[in-house]
Amino acid sequence: MPDGWDQAVLHLTQPAADQGLRYVAAFSARLSYALMCLTLCWGVLTATGWVQHLCGRKAMRTGHTALATLAIAFGVVHAAGFLFVTAGTFSIARLAIPLLPGTLARHSMGIIGLELAIAVAVTASLLRWTTYRRWLWLHRLAYPAFALLVLHSLFGAIANGRLALLWLGGVTLLVPALTLAVLRFLPVRVLERIGLVEEQV
Repeated sequence: MPDGWDQAVLHLTQPAADQGLRYVAAFSARLSYALMCLTLCWGVLTATGWVQHLCGRKAMRTGHTALATLAIAFGVVHAAGFLFVTAGTFSIARLAIPLLPGTLARHSMGIIGLELAIAVAVTASLLRWTTYRRWLWLHRLAYPAFALLVLHSLFGAIANGRLALLWLGGVTLLVPALTLAVLRFLPVRVLERIGLVEEQV
């Protein structure tokens, strides 16, 4: 085939490949978001022991770890998908370093949130080598990571013109996660008063 023909075929197939990569990035982002919300819910239930009698503490922790791993993995797939888009707007540095000149605020929120989540996952294995209080402080960085990733998702849906369609599902997953996170930090007296835990006699 002549060189001109090769270039024409390449030119026609690139937009389709870009579109496919964008679908993969979008789908992995939605899966990561859903798993992130489930991870937070499961983590609160594990930490408080509210449903421990259903399957035991070890199974609760294993489930929390599995959900967190999947959420982070799909988050990394979402970010890495933009490396292969032919427009070339995203480089490894732009995907890994937040607040670079020209980086949008929503992208910086996503980068910081994902990197915090990865840091929390890495430090989760440090419990046996450090004090529980220090480990817990590091593990609670998952809450700001969660907030940043929710904002990243919200602003991404607005920028892509899909807020009405996608955010209904996003809010549906977000409400239980936020509710459990708030309940996690309420004093026991308040939880007893509203009937969520039994009074200790």
